Amino acid sequence: MKKSEKPLFVENLKEELKSANSFVLIDFVGLGVKSQQELKKRLKSVGAKMIIVKNTLFKMAGKEAKLSEEILDDKVLTGSSALIVSENDPISFLQVLAKFSSEFEIPQFKVGVIEGSFQDKESLITLSKLPSKEILFSQTVGAISSPLYGLMSTLEGNMQKLIYILNSKVNS
Repeated sequence: MKKSEKPLFVENLKEELKSANSFVLIDFVGLGVKSQQELKKRLKSVGAKMIIVKNTLFKMAGKEAKLSEEILDDKVLTGSSALIVSENDPISFLQVLAKFSSEFEIPQFKVGVIEGSFQDKESLITLSKLPSKEILFSQTVGAISSPLYGLMSTLEGNMQKLIYILNSKVNS
């Protein structure tokens, strides 16, 4: 990248970080060009994108975007870094990364921000194993509605017994 392009890149990266619902830094050392293209394609299918960044430029953009010091730490910003940004579901792109990582053993999570809260590597791995938001919502609705269906069938059974008793008294 030319020196004259760097300020524009930092400005665009700052805007990406500010507008992102969630983002993750990954270490992609050893990931070939074809594998990178495959990963980008998979991420695009869930509404995320991968941006390869220089650590120094990310640090500059991160300071301007007012990211926490945990993310901008020199221990985190070592080696090759790529930024995965998601505007949509914060879990689906983590699942894609985890699945891809299990297939190719690359990339490795560094740190991230999921819906405004800092996440370390272990937290990101845990989150990547969760089902998507839609599935969690449907499970919650199912858990809430299940007792209601049980109550309804119990009341319906009692109503049928009452009708049976009344019919037997009328017919006798």
